[in-house]
Amino acid sequence: MLGFNFSFMMAEVIGAKGITERGIEGARSKALAAISELKQKKRAEMGWLDLPWQDTSAVKEQAARLRDFENFLLLGIGGSALGPKCVLEALSPLHNLKRDKHKTPGVFIYDNVDPSTLESILSVIDIEKTAVNVISKSGGTAETISAFMIIFEKLAGRKENFVLTTDPEKGDLRKLASGGMASLPVPPGVGGRYSVLSPVGLLLAELIGMDSGELLRGARDIHEKCMSEDVLKNPALLFAVLVYLMQSLEGRGMDVLFPYSDRLRAFSEWFCQLWAESLGKNGLGLTPYPSVGTTDQHSQVQLWMEGPADKVIVFMRVEDYGADFRIPDVFVEYANMAFLRGHGLSDLIKAEEEATELALAKAGRPNMTITVPGIDAYHLGQMFHFFEIATALTGFLLGINPFDQPSVEEGKRLTFGLMGKKGFEDKKREVEEARAGKTFLVL
Repeated sequence: MLGFNFSFMMAEVIGAKGITERGIEGARSKALAAISELKQKKRAEMGWLDLPWQDTSAVKEQAARLRDFENFLLLGIGGSALGPKCVLEALSPLHNLKRDKHKTPGVFIYDNVDPSTLESILSVIDIEKTAVNVISKSGGTAETISAFMIIFEKLAGRKENFVLTTDPEKGDLRKLASGGMASLPVPPGVGGRYSVLSPVGLLLAELIGMDSGELLRGARDIHEKCMSEDVLKNPALLFAVLVYLMQSLEGRGMDVLFPYSDRLRAFSEWFCQLWAESLGKNGLGLTPYPSVGTTDQHSQVQLWMEGPADKVIVFMRVEDYGADFRIPDVFVEYANMAFLRGHGLSDLIKAEEEATELALAKAGRPNMTITVPGIDAYHLGQMFHFFEIATALTGFLLGINPFDQPSVEEGKRLTFGLMGKKGFEDKKREVEEARAGKTFLVL
Protein backbone atom coordinates (compact mmCIF):
# COMPACT_ATOMS: atom_id res chain seq x y z
CA MET A 1 0.00 0.00 0.00
CA LEU A 2 1.19 3.53 -0.75
CA GLY A 3 2.47 5.53 2.22
CA PHE A 4 1.97 9.24 2.83
CA ASN A 5 4.11 11.47 5.07
CA PHE A 6 3.24 15.15 5.40
CA SER A 7 5.51 16.12 8.33
CA PHE A 8 7.42 18.65 6.23
CA MET A 9 4.19 20.46 5.40
CA MET A 10 3.54 21.34 9.02
CA ALA A 11 4.48 24.55 10.87
CA GLU A 12 5.67 22.53 13.87
CA VAL A 13 8.45 21.14 11.67
CA ILE A 14 9.29 23.74 9.00
CA GLY A 15 8.28 26.93 10.73
CA ALA A 16 5.86 29.77 10.12
CA LYS A 17 5.24 28.98 6.45
CA GLY A 18 3.87 25.55 7.24
CA ILE A 19 0.31 24.41 7.87
CA THR A 20 -0.99 24.20 11.42
CA GLU A 21 -3.28 21.56 12.88
CA ARG A 22 -5.71 24.41 13.48
CA GLY A 23 -5.56 25.20 9.76
CA ILE A 24 -6.48 21.62 8.87
CA GLU A 25 -9.26 21.68 11.42
CA GLY A 26 -10.53 24.95 9.93
CA ALA A 27 -10.87 23.27 6.53
CA ARG A 28 -12.70 20.26 7.93
CA SER A 29 -16.21 21.39 6.94
CA LYS A 30 -15.12 22.06 3.35
CA ALA A 31 -13.30 18.74 3.30
CA LEU A 32 -16.39 16.88 4.47
CA ALA A 33 -18.46 18.60 1.80
CA ALA A 34 -15.89 17.59 -0.82
CA ILE A 35 -15.79 13.92 0.16
CA SER A 36 -19.58 13.87 0.35
CA GLU A 37 -19.83 15.23 -3.20
CA LEU A 38 -17.38 12.59 -4.40
CA LYS A 39 -19.19 9.72 -2.71
CA GLN A 40 -22.61 10.80 -3.96
CA LYS A 41 -21.39 10.68 -7.59
CA LYS A 42 -24.15 13.01 -8.75
CA ARG A 43 -22.11 14.45 -11.63
CA ALA A 44 -22.36 12.64 -14.94
CA GLU A 45 -18.57 12.75 -15.37
CA MET A 46 -17.78 10.58 -12.34
CA GLY A 47 -18.02 7.14 -13.95
CA TRP A 48 -14.23 6.72 -13.51
CA LEU A 49 -14.82 5.99 -9.82
CA ASP A 50 -16.39 2.66 -10.81
CA LEU A 51 -13.58 1.52 -13.12
CA PRO A 52 -11.74 -0.61 -10.51
CA TRP A 53 -14.68 -3.06 -10.55
CA GLN A 54 -15.07 -3.43 -14.33
CA ASP A 55 -15.08 -6.65 -16.32
CA THR A 56 -11.83 -6.92 -18.31
CA SER A 57 -12.70 -9.97 -20.42
CA ALA A 58 -13.15 -7.95 -23.64
CA VAL A 59 -9.80 -6.23 -23.09
CA LYS A 60 -8.05 -9.56 -22.58
CA GLU A 61 -9.71 -10.98 -25.71
CA GLN A 62 -8.51 -8.09 -27.88
CA ALA A 63 -5.00 -8.20 -26.39
CA ALA A 64 -4.74 -11.92 -27.19
CA ARG A 65 -5.73 -11.20 -30.81
CA LEU A 66 -3.32 -8.29 -31.22
CA ARG A 67 -0.27 -10.15 -29.85
CA ASP A 68 0.09 -11.86 -33.21
CA PHE A 69 1.08 -8.53 -34.77
CA GLU A 70 4.70 -7.45 -34.96
CA ASN A 71 3.97 -3.92 -33.76
CA PHE A 72 1.29 -1.99 -31.93
CA LEU A 73 0.68 1.66 -32.87
CA LEU A 74 -1.43 3.73 -30.49
CA LEU A 75 -3.06 6.87 -31.85
CA GLY A 76 -4.30 9.26 -29.17
CA ILE A 77 -3.67 12.58 -27.49
CA GLY A 78 -3.93 13.96 -23.97
CA GLY A 79 -5.08 11.36 -21.46
CA SER A 80 -5.69 8.88 -24.28
CA ALA A 81 -1.94 8.71 -24.81
CA LEU A 82 -0.38 9.89 -21.53
CA GLY A 83 -2.09 7.14 -19.53
CA PRO A 84 -0.92 4.29 -21.79
CA LYS A 85 2.54 5.88 -21.97
CA CYS A 86 2.73 5.75 -18.15
CA VAL A 87 1.79 2.08 -18.20
CA LEU A 88 4.41 1.29 -20.82
CA GLU A 89 7.31 3.19 -19.25
CA ALA A 90 6.55 2.13 -15.67
CA LEU A 91 5.90 -1.56 -16.31
CA SER A 92 8.06 -2.30 -19.36
CA PRO A 93 10.83 0.29 -19.71
CA LEU A 94 12.84 0.09 -22.94
CA HIS A 95 10.10 -2.23 -24.13
CA ASN A 96 10.98 -2.24 -27.81
CA LEU A 97 14.51 -3.42 -27.05
CA LYS A 98 13.16 -6.39 -25.08
CA ARG A 99 10.09 -7.39 -27.09
CA ASP A 100 11.70 -10.45 -28.70
CA LYS A 101 12.56 -11.79 -25.25
CA HIS A 102 9.01 -11.34 -23.99
CA LYS A 103 7.27 -12.26 -27.27
CA THR A 104 5.17 -9.11 -27.35
CA PRO A 105 4.69 -6.53 -30.12
CA GLY A 106 6.81 -3.41 -30.32
CA VAL A 107 4.88 -0.39 -29.07
CA PHE A 108 4.76 3.06 -30.68
CA ILE A 109 2.64 5.94 -29.39
CA TYR A 110 1.80 8.79 -31.77
CA ASP A 111 0.34 11.53 -29.59
CA ASN A 112 0.73 14.66 -31.69
CA VAL A 113 0.25 15.80 -35.27
CA ASP A 114 3.90 16.46 -35.99
CA PRO A 115 4.32 14.88 -39.45
CA SER A 116 8.02 14.23 -38.93
CA THR A 117 7.24 11.99 -35.94
CA LEU A 118 4.74 9.95 -37.93
CA GLU A 119 7.26 9.66 -40.74
CA SER A 120 9.86 8.38 -38.25
CA ILE A 121 7.50 5.76 -36.88
CA LEU A 122 6.44 4.58 -40.32
CA SER A 123 10.07 4.32 -41.38
CA VAL A 124 10.84 1.68 -38.74
CA ILE A 125 7.67 -0.45 -38.76
CA ASP A 126 6.00 -2.66 -41.33
CA ILE A 127 2.55 -1.10 -41.32
CA GLU A 128 0.91 -4.27 -42.64
CA LYS A 129 2.21 -6.17 -39.60
CA THR A 130 1.05 -3.47 -37.19
CA ALA A 131 -2.05 -3.39 -35.00
CA VAL A 132 -3.48 0.10 -34.60
CA ASN A 133 -5.39 1.27 -31.53
CA VAL A 134 -7.33 4.47 -32.23
CA ILE A 135 -8.39 6.13 -28.96
CA SER A 136 -10.94 8.96 -28.95
CA LYS A 137 -13.89 9.05 -26.57
CA SER A 138 -15.78 11.50 -28.78
CA GLY A 139 -14.73 9.81 -31.99
CA GLY A 140 -13.88 13.22 -33.41
CA THR A 141 -10.54 14.26 -31.90
CA ALA A 142 -8.96 16.01 -34.88
CA GLU A 143 -5.36 15.06 -34.13
CA THR A 144 -6.15 11.40 -33.59
CA ILE A 145 -8.64 11.06 -36.42
CA SER A 146 -6.29 12.66 -38.96
CA ALA A 147 -3.60 10.09 -38.13
CA PHE A 148 -6.20 7.31 -38.27
CA MET A 149 -7.28 8.39 -41.76
CA ILE A 150 -3.67 8.34 -42.99
CA ILE A 151 -2.96 4.91 -41.51
CA PHE A 152 -6.29 3.53 -42.74
CA GLU A 153 -5.38 4.47 -46.29
CA LYS A 154 -1.89 2.97 -45.97
CA LEU A 155 -3.49 -0.27 -44.81
CA ALA A 156 -6.01 -0.15 -47.67
CA GLY A 157 -8.85 -0.35 -45.18
CA ARG A 158 -7.81 -3.68 -43.63
CA LYS A 159 -10.21 -3.73 -40.68
CA GLU A 160 -8.49 -6.58 -38.87
CA ASN A 161 -5.52 -4.35 -38.05
CA PHE A 162 -7.62 -1.93 -36.00
CA VAL A 163 -9.24 -1.69 -32.61
CA LEU A 164 -11.21 1.48 -31.86
CA THR A 165 -11.46 2.63 -28.24
CA THR A 166 -14.36 5.06 -28.08
CA ASP A 167 -17.78 5.92 -26.70
CA PRO A 168 -19.99 2.81 -26.45
CA GLU A 169 -22.98 4.44 -28.14
CA LYS A 170 -22.17 7.51 -30.24
CA GLY A 171 -19.58 9.19 -32.43
CA ASP A 172 -18.04 8.42 -35.82
CA LEU A 173 -15.65 5.80 -34.46
CA ARG A 174 -18.61 3.96 -32.94
CA LYS A 175 -20.28 4.00 -36.36
CA LEU A 176 -17.14 2.50 -37.90
CA ALA A 177 -17.07 -0.14 -35.18
CA SER A 178 -20.65 -1.02 -36.01
CA GLY A 179 -19.45 -1.65 -39.55
CA GLY A 180 -17.10 -4.41 -38.54
CA MET A 181 -14.04 -2.92 -36.84
CA ALA A 182 -13.09 -4.29 -33.44
CA SER A 183 -13.76 -1.90 -30.58
CA LEU A 184 -13.54 -1.36 -26.84
CA PRO A 185 -15.68 1.09 -24.87
CA VAL A 186 -14.66 4.15 -22.89
CA PRO A 187 -17.46 3.87 -20.31
CA PRO A 188 -19.94 6.70 -19.76
CA GLY A 189 -18.76 9.34 -17.32
CA VAL A 190 -15.08 8.72 -18.03
CA GLY A 191 -13.21 11.68 -19.50
CA GLY A 192 -9.86 11.33 -21.23
CA ARG A 193 -7.66 12.39 -18.34
CA TYR A 194 -9.51 10.03 -15.98
CA SER A 195 -9.49 7.10 -18.42
CA VAL A 196 -6.21 5.27 -17.80
CA LEU A 197 -7.91 2.49 -15.79
CA SER A 198 -10.42 1.93 -18.59
CA PRO A 199 -9.63 0.00 -21.81
CA VAL A 200 -7.60 3.10 -22.77
CA GLY A 201 -4.74 1.93 -20.54
CA LEU A 202 -5.69 -1.66 -19.81
CA LEU A 203 -5.35 -2.90 -23.41
CA LEU A 204 -1.72 -1.81 -23.62
CA ALA A 205 -1.02 -3.31 -20.20
CA GLU A 206 -2.33 -6.69 -21.32
CA LEU A 207 -0.54 -6.44 -24.66
CA ILE A 208 2.88 -6.01 -23.01
CA GLY A 209 2.27 -8.97 -20.75
CA MET A 210 0.91 -7.29 -17.63
CA ASP A 211 -2.23 -8.32 -15.78
CA SER A 212 -4.78 -5.52 -16.05
CA GLY A 213 -6.53 -7.09 -13.09
CA GLU A 214 -3.57 -6.13 -10.90
CA LEU A 215 -3.91 -2.48 -11.89
CA LEU A 216 -7.57 -2.62 -10.91
CA ARG A 217 -6.89 -4.55 -7.70
CA GLY A 218 -4.50 -1.82 -6.62
CA ALA A 219 -7.11 0.83 -7.36
CA ARG A 220 -9.75 -1.09 -5.42
CA ASP A 221 -7.51 -1.51 -2.40
CA ILE A 222 -6.79 2.20 -2.08
CA HIS A 223 -10.33 3.28 -2.94
CA GLU A 224 -11.83 2.64 0.49
CA LYS A 225 -9.03 4.51 2.26
CA CYS A 226 -9.76 7.48 0.01
CA MET A 227 -13.46 7.45 0.88
CA SER A 228 -12.99 8.02 4.63
CA GLU A 229 -14.55 11.16 6.09
CA ASP A 230 -11.70 11.48 8.60
CA VAL A 231 -9.28 13.94 7.00
CA LEU A 232 -6.27 12.51 8.83
CA LYS A 233 -7.08 8.92 7.77
CA ASN A 234 -7.92 9.65 4.13
CA PRO A 235 -4.67 10.21 2.20
CA ALA A 236 -6.31 11.67 -0.91
CA LEU A 237 -8.47 14.07 1.08
CA LEU A 238 -5.54 15.11 3.27
CA PHE A 239 -3.40 15.69 0.16
CA ALA A 240 -6.16 17.87 -1.32
CA VAL A 241 -6.61 19.84 1.92
CA LEU A 242 -2.88 20.48 2.25
CA VAL A 243 -2.37 21.80 -1.28
CA TYR A 244 -5.59 23.83 -1.00
CA LEU A 245 -4.42 25.44 2.26
CA MET A 246 -0.94 26.08 0.89
CA GLN A 247 -2.46 28.06 -1.96
CA SER A 248 -5.17 29.86 -0.04
CA LEU A 249 -3.07 30.70 3.05
CA GLU A 250 0.49 30.87 1.72
CA GLY A 251 0.04 31.67 -1.98
CA ARG A 252 1.81 28.47 -3.06
CA GLY A 253 0.05 27.78 -6.34
CA MET A 254 2.59 25.43 -7.95
CA ASP A 255 2.77 21.73 -7.19
CA VAL A 256 5.88 19.79 -8.23
CA LEU A 257 5.56 16.03 -8.65
CA PHE A 258 9.05 14.66 -8.00
CA PRO A 259 9.26 10.86 -8.43
CA TYR A 260 12.67 9.31 -7.80
CA SER A 261 12.51 6.86 -10.66
CA ASP A 262 13.05 7.10 -14.40
CA ARG A 263 10.15 4.68 -14.76
CA LEU A 264 7.80 7.30 -13.30
CA ARG A 265 8.90 10.20 -15.52
CA ALA A 266 5.85 9.71 -17.75
CA PHE A 267 3.69 9.45 -14.62
CA SER A 268 4.78 12.96 -13.70
CA GLU A 269 3.67 14.14 -17.14
CA TRP A 270 0.34 12.32 -16.76
CA PHE A 271 -0.22 14.05 -13.42
CA CYS A 272 0.42 17.43 -15.03
CA GLN A 273 -2.42 17.04 -17.51
CA LEU A 274 -4.76 15.71 -14.84
CA TRP A 275 -3.95 18.56 -12.43
CA ALA A 276 -3.85 21.43 -14.94
CA GLU A 277 -6.88 20.60 -17.05
CA SER A 278 -9.00 19.69 -14.04
CA LEU A 279 -8.17 22.63 -11.79
CA GLY A 280 -7.30 25.59 -14.03
CA LYS A 281 -10.54 27.50 -14.59
CA ASN A 282 -12.64 30.41 -13.36
CA GLY A 283 -9.49 32.34 -12.50
CA LEU A 284 -8.50 29.59 -10.07
CA GLY A 285 -6.22 26.60 -10.14
CA LEU A 286 -2.95 25.01 -9.16
CA THR A 287 -0.08 24.80 -11.63
CA PRO A 288 1.61 21.37 -11.97
CA TYR A 289 5.32 21.02 -12.54
CA PRO A 290 6.79 17.71 -13.78
CA SER A 291 10.13 16.58 -12.47
CA VAL A 292 12.22 13.47 -11.81
CA GLY A 293 14.86 12.68 -9.21
CA THR A 294 17.75 12.69 -8.89
CA THR A 295 18.16 14.35 -12.27
CA ASP A 296 16.36 17.55 -11.37
CA GLN A 297 18.32 18.01 -8.17
CA HIS A 298 20.94 19.29 -10.58
CA SER A 299 18.61 21.53 -12.58
CA GLN A 300 15.62 22.65 -10.48
CA VAL A 301 16.21 22.33 -6.73
CA GLN A 302 18.19 25.58 -6.57
CA LEU A 303 15.08 27.42 -7.73
CA TRP A 304 12.88 25.56 -5.25
CA MET A 305 15.26 26.35 -2.37
CA GLU A 306 15.97 30.02 -3.01
CA GLY A 307 13.53 31.14 -5.67
CA PRO A 308 9.94 32.33 -5.25
CA ALA A 309 8.18 30.74 -2.26
CA ASP A 310 5.30 29.56 -4.46
CA LYS A 311 5.78 25.78 -4.65
CA VAL A 312 4.86 22.60 -2.83
CA ILE A 313 7.12 19.64 -3.62
CA VAL A 314 5.54 16.18 -3.73
CA PHE A 315 8.23 13.51 -3.53
CA MET A 316 7.56 9.96 -4.68
CA ARG A 317 9.98 7.61 -2.92
CA VAL A 318 10.41 4.08 -4.26
CA GLU A 319 11.30 1.39 -1.74
CA ASP A 320 12.08 -1.53 -4.06
CA TYR A 321 13.45 -0.78 -7.53
CA GLY A 322 13.39 -4.43 -8.56
CA ALA A 323 17.11 -4.30 -9.35
CA ASP A 324 20.30 -2.98 -7.80
CA PHE A 325 24.03 -2.64 -8.39
CA ARG A 326 26.70 -2.68 -5.70
CA ILE A 327 29.29 0.05 -6.06
CA PRO A 328 32.62 -1.85 -6.18
CA ASP A 329 35.84 -1.40 -4.19
CA VAL A 330 37.74 0.57 -6.81
CA PHE A 331 39.47 3.97 -6.73
CA VAL A 332 39.71 3.65 -2.94
CA GLU A 333 42.55 6.19 -2.83
CA TYR A 334 40.21 8.99 -3.90
CA ALA A 335 38.09 10.43 -1.09
CA ASN A 336 35.31 11.57 -3.42
CA MET A 337 34.88 7.99 -4.63
CA ALA A 338 35.90 5.79 -1.70
CA PHE A 339 32.89 6.64 0.48
CA LEU A 340 30.52 5.23 -2.13
CA ARG A 341 31.99 1.71 -2.20
CA GLY A 342 29.92 -1.08 -0.77
CA HIS A 343 26.65 0.80 -1.17
CA GLY A 344 24.00 -0.03 -3.73
CA LEU A 345 22.71 2.43 -6.31
CA SER A 346 19.35 2.12 -4.56
CA ASP A 347 21.00 3.26 -1.31
CA LEU A 348 22.30 6.36 -3.07
CA ILE A 349 19.04 7.36 -4.77
CA LYS A 350 17.09 6.86 -1.53
CA ALA A 351 19.65 8.88 0.43
CA GLU A 352 19.47 11.71 -2.09
CA GLU A 353 15.67 11.75 -1.97
CA GLU A 354 15.57 11.86 1.83
CA ALA A 355 18.33 14.46 2.00
CA THR A 356 16.52 16.71 -0.49
CA GLU A 357 13.32 16.48 1.55
CA LEU A 358 15.20 17.63 4.64
CA ALA A 359 17.18 20.33 2.86
CA LEU A 360 13.97 21.87 1.55
CA ALA A 361 12.34 21.62 4.98
CA LYS A 362 15.32 23.32 6.64
CA ALA A 363 14.87 26.17 4.15
CA GLY A 364 11.20 26.44 5.17
CA ARG A 365 10.03 24.99 1.85
CA PRO A 366 7.03 22.66 2.30
CA ASN A 367 7.14 19.15 0.88
CA MET A 368 5.43 15.81 1.39
CA THR A 369 6.29 12.26 0.42
CA ILE A 370 4.32 9.43 -1.15
CA THR A 371 6.11 6.12 -0.61
CA VAL A 372 5.73 3.51 -3.34
CA PRO A 373 6.62 -0.03 -2.19
CA GLY A 374 7.51 -1.08 -5.74
CA ILE A 375 6.79 -0.19 -9.35
CA ASP A 376 4.44 -2.93 -10.47
CA ALA A 377 0.92 -3.09 -11.84
CA TYR A 378 -0.66 -3.28 -8.39
CA HIS A 379 0.99 -0.15 -7.03
CA LEU A 380 0.67 1.72 -10.32
CA GLY A 381 -3.09 1.16 -10.13
CA GLN A 382 -3.03 2.64 -6.64
CA MET A 383 -1.10 5.69 -7.84
CA PHE A 384 -3.48 6.37 -10.71
CA HIS A 385 -6.60 6.09 -8.55
CA PHE A 386 -5.11 8.07 -5.66
CA PHE A 387 -4.23 11.06 -7.80
CA GLU A 388 -7.54 10.99 -9.68
CA ILE A 389 -9.44 11.10 -6.40
CA ALA A 390 -7.13 13.76 -4.94
CA THR A 391 -7.62 15.91 -8.05
CA ALA A 392 -11.40 15.68 -7.89
CA LEU A 393 -11.40 16.54 -4.18
CA THR A 394 -9.10 19.52 -4.75
CA GLY A 395 -11.47 20.80 -7.41
CA PHE A 396 -14.41 20.54 -5.01
CA LEU A 397 -12.42 22.41 -2.34
CA LEU A 398 -11.73 25.17 -4.88
CA GLY A 399 -15.42 25.28 -5.79
CA ILE A 400 -14.92 24.33 -9.44
CA ASN A 401 -15.94 21.47 -11.72
CA PRO A 402 -12.81 19.29 -12.04
CA PHE A 403 -14.20 17.34 -14.99
CA ASP A 404 -14.77 19.89 -17.77
CA GLN A 405 -12.31 21.88 -19.92
CA PRO A 406 -14.22 24.76 -21.52
CA SER A 407 -11.22 26.70 -22.81
CA VAL A 408 -9.78 23.62 -24.51
CA GLU A 409 -13.08 23.24 -26.32
CA GLU A 410 -12.87 26.80 -27.68
CA GLY A 411 -9.46 26.03 -29.17
CA LYS A 412 -10.98 22.98 -30.84
CA ARG A 413 -13.80 25.06 -32.32
CA LEU A 414 -11.35 27.58 -33.76
CA THR A 415 -9.31 24.73 -35.24
CA PHE A 416 -12.44 23.26 -36.82
CA GLY A 417 -13.11 26.63 -38.43
CA LEU A 418 -9.60 26.88 -39.86
CA MET A 419 -9.79 23.35 -41.23
CA GLY A 420 -13.14 23.99 -42.91
CA LYS A 421 -15.47 21.89 -40.80
CA LYS A 422 -19.10 22.57 -41.66
CA GLY A 423 -20.93 24.65 -39.09
CA PHE A 424 -17.80 26.48 -37.86
CA GLU A 425 -17.59 29.17 -40.54
CA ASP A 426 -17.95 31.92 -37.92
CA LYS A 427 -14.88 30.58 -36.11
CA LYS A 428 -12.87 30.70 -39.33
CA ARG A 429 -13.84 34.36 -39.78
CA GLU A 430 -12.85 35.05 -36.19
CA VAL A 431 -9.37 33.63 -36.78
CA GLU A 432 -8.97 35.54 -40.03
CA GLU A 433 -9.92 38.79 -38.31
CA ALA A 434 -7.41 38.08 -35.56
CA ARG A 435 -4.72 37.46 -38.17
CA ALA A 436 -5.42 40.83 -39.72
CA GLY A 437 -4.99 42.44 -36.30
CA LYS A 438 -1.49 41.03 -35.79
CA THR A 439 0.33 44.18 -36.77
CA PHE A 440 3.40 43.90 -34.51
CA LEU A 441 5.66 41.72 -36.61
CA VAL A 442 9.43 41.64 -36.30
CA LEU A 443 11.51 39.90 -38.95
